[in-house]
Amino acid sequence: MRKIKLMNKISPSGLEILENAGYKCAEDIESPDGMIVRSASLHDTPIPSSVRGIARAGAGTNNIPIDKCSEIGVVVFNTPGGNANAVKELTIMGMLLSARKSFPGMQWVQSLKGKGGEVPKLVEKEKSKYTGPELKGKKLGVVGLGAIGIMVANTASHFGMEIYGYDPYLSVDAAWNLSRNVKHAKSLKEIYENCDFISLHVPLNGETRGMVNSQSIATMKPGVRILNFSRAELVDDADMLAALDDKQVYCYVTDFPNDAVLGHPGVIALPHLGASTPESEDNCAEMAAVQLKEFLENGNIKNSVNMPDIYVERSSKPRITVIHENKPTMISQITGAVGQNINNLLNNSKGDYAYLLIDLDEEVSTDVLSKLSAIDGVIRVRAIK
Repeated sequence: MRKIKLMNKISPSGLEILENAGYKCAEDIESPDGMIVRSASLHDTPIPSSVRGIARAGAGTNNIPIDKCSEIGVVVFNTPGGNANAVKELTIMGMLLSARKSFPGMQWVQSLKGKGGEVPKLVEKEKSKYTGPELKGKKLGVVGLGAIGIMVANTASHFGMEIYGYDPYLSVDAAWNLSRNVKHAKSLKEIYENCDFISLHVPLNGETRGMVNSQSIATMKPGVRILNFSRAELVDDADMLAALDDKQVYCYVTDFPNDAVLGHPGVIALPHLGASTPESEDNCAEMAAVQLKEFLENGNIKNSVNMPDIYVERSSKPRITVIHENKPTMISQITGAVGQNINNLLNNSKGDYAYLLIDLDEEVSTDVLSKLSAIDGVIRVRAIK
């Protein structure tokens, strides 16, 4: 029986996939084969040596020690696109709230409770304080055209907006899903100088951390509205507050509130609701379960953030998987140590690491597995029957 340790509460629809296949899933599992996590941080959590894979029921993996996992041969999965529609809808809502002053208007209306027949007259008298522009004809810059960014760009185009999209790493598959109405921005500068709204949809890394700061804001169109439903650290809070005070930024909508930004009239802060829908949690849990199950049972990898995607149709033959450093002569050393006829072989690489699948005609002895593990550059070996 394979065992999965749950680091958060996981949607029952995901657990059902594993439990119906004979897996034991619980939070108090010892010596698990895999782990599933949502928001819990694993940076200070010991990873048992039995763990082969960790699945994140969500897109971001900042809560997982990726480098450490790679060094010990643990494959880390995420679920890109599983929460895309939920985040897209919230982003569109945030854009509307930033334009129409709906939220402060609703707060003010609630303050009229108890004024009886005066309420309609007061509403008509004061409503001009809460007017705001329509989206039609405005320019939206979408920074990052992954699953969420593409959905935001395509949906906003139906509002009659002029859409600029920027992503230097746009994949061919992603490009096929992008509306032809979206203009290809060749630089962030083009987005900043032209757009009335800017929506951030990029991962957090050394290149993107603090990308919205005093310098970048100074190049933006005065009165820009900025939406951040991606990662808190993409925006320098102090610089953003200064820009709001100077009216260079008209409104900042964030799904990542902190004490610094709360209370400023130019900030609309939401309580990290991006993926908080039943549908999103189900989608991510199901994707995580399917990907982890396929890896543990067949060695195939899909949507890993630290190892290459690889798929070989499984026959009844024994299979060996090898995680190794991506350097010359590794494949010849590994196949030489196998010492028997190889029925099928596929190797793929990602950065400093590579992953090899070998299907054999006969079972592999523990002696052969030991020889493989002893090869310099081999990180982890597994035999799948």
